[in-house]
Amino acid sequence: MSSTVLQAAGVLKTFSGVRALDHVSFAVGPGEVHALVGGNGAGKSTLVKVLSGVYQPDRGELRMRGERVRFGSPAEARRAGIATIHQEGNLVPLMSVARNLFLGREPRGRFGLIDFARMHAEADQIVRSYGMPLDVRRPLGSLSPGTRQLVAMARAAWADARVVIMDEPTSALEPGEMETLFRAIARLRAQDRSIIYVSRRLEELYRVCDTVTVLRDGKVVHTGGLAGLDRVRLVSLMLGRPLQGHRSPPEEPAPADRPADLPILEATGLTRKNVLSDVSIAMREGEVLGLGGLLGAGRSETARAIAGAMPVDAGQVTVAGAPLRKWSIKGAIRAGVGLVPENRVSEGIVPTLSVRDNIALAALPRLSRAGIVSDAQVDRIVATFMRRLGIKAVSPRQRARELSGGNQQKVMLARWLAMNPKILLLDEPTRGVDVEARAEMRALIDDLAVDGLAVLLISSDLAELVENCDRVVVLHDGAITGELIGPEVTEDGIMAAMAATPAALGPDA
Repeated sequence: MSSTVLQAAGVLKTFSGVRALDHVSFAVGPGEVHALVGGNGAGKSTLVKVLSGVYQPDRGELRMRGERVRFGSPAEARRAGIATIHQEGNLVPLMSVARNLFLGREPRGRFGLIDFARMHAEADQIVRSYGMPLDVRRPLGSLSPGTRQLVAMARAAWADARVVIMDEPTSALEPGEMETLFRAIARLRAQDRSIIYVSRRLEELYRVCDTVTVLRDGKVVHTGGLAGLDRVRLVSLMLGRPLQGHRSPPEEPAPADRPADLPILEATGLTRKNVLSDVSIAMREGEVLGLGGLLGAGRSETARAIAGAMPVDAGQVTVAGAPLRKWSIKGAIRAGVGLVPENRVSEGIVPTLSVRDNIALAALPRLSRAGIVSDAQVDRIVATFMRRLGIKAVSPRQRARELSGGNQQKVMLARWLAMNPKILLLDEPTRGVDVEARAEMRALIDDLAVDGLAVLLISSDLAELVENCDRVVVLHDGAITGELIGPEVTEDGIMAAMAATPAALGPDA
């Protein structure tokens, strides 16, 4: 009998000619907790969907206990013994906990009717065995997101799944619930169940996983034991950056080593449950501050919090020494904070509008007099920024959706520069643009800093952070794990900080 429970061999999956999985081979054995990691677009979600029957591979094959299988649907995969616990949940909130646990397998009594007394008794025994003393008659939707995740896990185990796929299982869990999950994983392992554990949290991986497979650009770049794999080495594999003899992240410089000039922006104690934990950063005029970290580290969330686009549970933002009293998007804009979001299509550019209208959009209230906007004034401003930023368009009247990605990014920059901001927050400004546009964007960032603008640069590209930034703050799991200044800003230094454990969580978190 094969020592492998579930195996993918040479799986190829393409979408519109793009290879999401490029001849991927993957295997998990009995009683093994196998981590599946990778950056954004690495292919993790696609592989999970192939293993769970959502997608069928274009080439390659799947094997269960050594026998070739093909799942035409998730239901077929479940019948074969593969249970997937999705991050967003896959149960029925309006039904009770007991109904969810027994969904499709309800115990029946006389005349084929559901035996509710038996179902409630057995459900109560199941949740208690997993350390969840709760009323199984309660609607699932009335429970916390973390408890719902644990119920989904208990259902998978009770259904006698031989392979349990957990997709970011701790994303909504409280610390106590996480301990319950880890105990349940240990129990499943003792029963020789196989677990595929998808997570971005390194400390969790090293706590519960035996082996790890790293995907990058749809390919397997590493498979092996986790215990002997250094955290920084794991980060370098995920990012595709070679190590040059890494070292630990530098310690925080003493206050005397800091520049004496006052910051133009201070964000202190930014906290949002399960998202950010006491994040504090400061920026000075003419400084380019980098924000680094793996996918899900909290980089975009930090920028959105500063710009008033994401509410926080605690924290404060001060611009030029004045606290933002009305902390909202409008209040941040009035204070001089501009955010160029990562997704320029859905959150930035209005594709059906012209280049002219997109640039003038945010500045229209400032340009109007008694509700009337001077077309001549708008044309002058648009022409100025199209020339300054080198926006390539047939004319200012060309629709924004017809421009290249790099030129769309410049249009968004022009919109905010027309507002005369003090601080500009750039979230992945070069993602999806060509080499020429990347070089132009780098020159633009330098020019903005020379003009005295404070620029926050969020990037997944380590080289971009090293080349552009005076300082880099690194986040991991919503908390700051390192700050690098001047000559300390190196790719190895950033990767070491990415691999560090947030102090708030402790070394064994």
